[in-house]
Amino acid sequence: METYQKLSGLEEKIGYRFKNRELLFHAMIHSSYTNEHHMDRSANNERLEFLGDAVLELSSSDFLYGTYPEKPEGELTKLRASVVCEPTLAACARTVGLGRYLYLGKGEDTEGGRERDSILSDALEALIGAIYLDGGFTDAKKFVLRFIMNDLEHKKLFYDSKTILQEMIQCRDGQLSYQLIREEGPDHAKTFYVQALIDGKPAGTGEGRTKKAAEQMAAYRTILALKEKE
Repeated sequence: METYQKLSGLEEKIGYRFKNRELLFHAMIHSSYTNEHHMDRSANNERLEFLGDAVLELSSSDFLYGTYPEKPEGELTKLRASVVCEPTLAACARTVGLGRYLYLGKGEDTEGGRERDSILSDALEALIGAIYLDGGFTDAKKFVLRFIMNDLEHKKLFYDSKTILQEMIQCRDGQLSYQLIREEGPDHAKTFYVQALIDGKPAGTGEGRTKKAAEQMAAYRTILALKEKE
């Protein structure tokens, strides 16, 4: 079947071969696709996303609990939040090119849905749910550890970038602000470009689908630049 041939590329990228490939297909179906094709609502990936979210939370919690025996509950909760937040999961989805395998309605596709953080993060959780149903918790956890629970320090830094940068600048008695440089694209698929300013001087730029996301990226890049200088 042509559909499964297309999805075999995703199987190769994630290093997991489905016994029931219908589950993989199901995980890649966005609600806009089922709506456009007048399919039953249960055919989209939302139920798998629900399941995958629970598997992800248990897998990540188990990993963090064992990896950081000295950290209290509050710190573990914050670290887990930085790893499983929408922007981070979307970034993980992009590493395997998940967007190209999604089944979207034409309107959603035209409006940039394949790169939208919310759609990518939901599809990644649906994929985890599909692997869990197909191979069990062990296989799902292997996927989570390989593609999500990696490079934790950078993910935490990115998640907390605006707070961390603010604290760094305050320690230097400086002033931090953000300035919108420009906007590109139609209203339904805008990209915002923001510049972080330290004492009124440009320090780092960032882009994102929202101003908040662009500021977060600008803060993250500014922190990396400041750490390099140190």
